[in-house]
Amino acid sequence: MRPSIFQNVIPAEQLDVAALRLPGMRPVGDRPWITVDDAYAAQMAERRALMTDHRRLVCGVMPEAQDGFDELLDHCLHQMDLHDRFEVGDGQVVRPDGAVIAIDRSDPCLTLATLLQEDLCLLEKQGDEHVLTGAVLCFPSNWTLDEKIGRPLMRIHKPIPEYDEGVGKRVQRLFDGVQPGMPIWRANSVVHDAPDLFQPKRETEVKPYSTNGRYLRSERQTVLRLPKTRAVLFAIHTSVVPLTD
Repeated sequence: MRPSIFQNVIPAEQLDVAALRLPGMRPVGDRPWITVDDAYAAQMAERRALMTDHRRLVCGVMPEAQDGFDELLDHCLHQMDLHDRFEVGDGQVVRPDGAVIAIDRSDPCLTLATLLQEDLCLLEKQGDEHVLTGAVLCFPSNWTLDEKIGRPLMRIHKPIPEYDEGVGKRVQRLFDGVQPGMPIWRANSVVHDAPDLFQPKRETEVKPYSTNGRYLRSERQTVLRLPKTRAVLFAIHTSVVPLTD
């Protein structure tokens, strides 16, 4: 039987944080921020297929983000080395599902996409705002990478009514203030009609989320600063569970 892309359960702590007022951040603490759950193998298979068949839709890196992605790969390898579910060796990583993945430093996006459940968005300060300069985005929830890359935070969130000027200023201050070695996280939860992890949608196509859908989708979102490039990582771990009556 094919492994399920669904988690058995969304952690109660995550749903509690999702109910908080934006931005609703919490410290990660001393544990690795990388998440491994019961849907790991199935979600990694999905990510591999998307990177193989639709790479231009799920991966994009602007020239100025290359150094940031090189540093991000080193950071994530260190986090995996601290995690008890990964085995990081010389030139390769043994994943929690037993797959052995070569570390390809010439293609950090592919390496990261085939190791982590998290989507990874890199943002760098340009003027007064942080701008999305690169991302591995295999599991978008009603947005597309090509419309957002190169855009500042406020413009990225333009179709979202709740993300008004006040929220935008608070989020920008948060991105300005996050310090290396002190990651923070928040969560959201929305009801979807479809279980698909890959749900891209153009800004002109964005419609209200369902109030009577069949699937609860929650994102654990981690924000951290890389010490060398000073780029900010926005990492997204996606959970989906079917709703019952």
